[in-house]
Amino acid sequence: MSAWEKLLKQPHPRGHFVQLYEADETALTKNVGLYLWEGLRQGDGVLVIAGQEHQRIFCQHLDSLGTDLATALGSRQLVFWDAQQTLAEIMTGGRPEWQTFESVIRAAMRVVRPAQGREGLRAYGEMVGILWKARQFAAAIRLEQLWNKLLEQSSFSLYCAYSIDLFGKELPVANLDGVLCTHTHLIPAQPDGTLEAALNRSMDDILGSKADALRILIKANYRPGWAVMPAAEAIVLWLRKNLPEQADQIVARSRYHYQTLLQLAIESGLAT
Repeated sequence: MSAWEKLLKQPHPRGHFVQLYEADETALTKNVGLYLWEGLRQGDGVLVIAGQEHQRIFCQHLDSLGTDLATALGSRQLVFWDAQQTLAEIMTGGRPEWQTFESVIRAAMRVVRPAQGREGLRAYGEMVGILWKARQFAAAIRLEQLWNKLLEQSSFSLYCAYSIDLFGKELPVANLDGVLCTHTHLIPAQPDGTLEAALNRSMDDILGSKADALRILIKANYRPGWAVMPAAEAIVLWLRKNLPEQADQIVARSRYHYQTLLQLAIESGLAT
């Protein structure tokens, strides 16, 4: 089990996670499913503020993991709220404001009932993702800041999701700074290290002997104020910001290596 999977199973209080998932919806379902399912299994209350389609997909995944959905929903250990409707309730003049945000979200949290003898709460939210998709970047970051204020006052963990393709050519690197600075951890799409290996192979192909020196530079330039993130995601963000032309080539090539490594894993019986 990877360190990232352990984090999702046992998040620390006030942990604030984020996943950029547009390139891999399946990875989002798997990661969020693990986070929610472990919470339910351990007796935590679980609050999901998501769109209707993700609510359906998450329920299907939880069911496949063995969750008794009827019991969890009936006891209110698991509670779903609609992201679009909830977002509309907390917006004032086109931006989220603390008083309405606190009132609405605390009301949602009071609905949730952890198992008897338990007090833990896990939340998952997509409201920030809705704002980001509408290109309301400042409002999305403001909402993250309000979540952090609430996290400082209460003991729970939070998982956010943005429909952003980390490996796409149109990655808004400048705007992402605010996202990375308001979270504790960036959750990887693939926690097993396969993506990092594919990127390293691609860097060797494109950059040759310069690749090793560049890896050292990337590590040295890591921003302490950013969320803790996997090596693969850190590499892509650095390349997009500092070597945009080579980044396109490296990322495109890494997709080929990634598929090759997955196929090798399947053939060797290591893939799950």
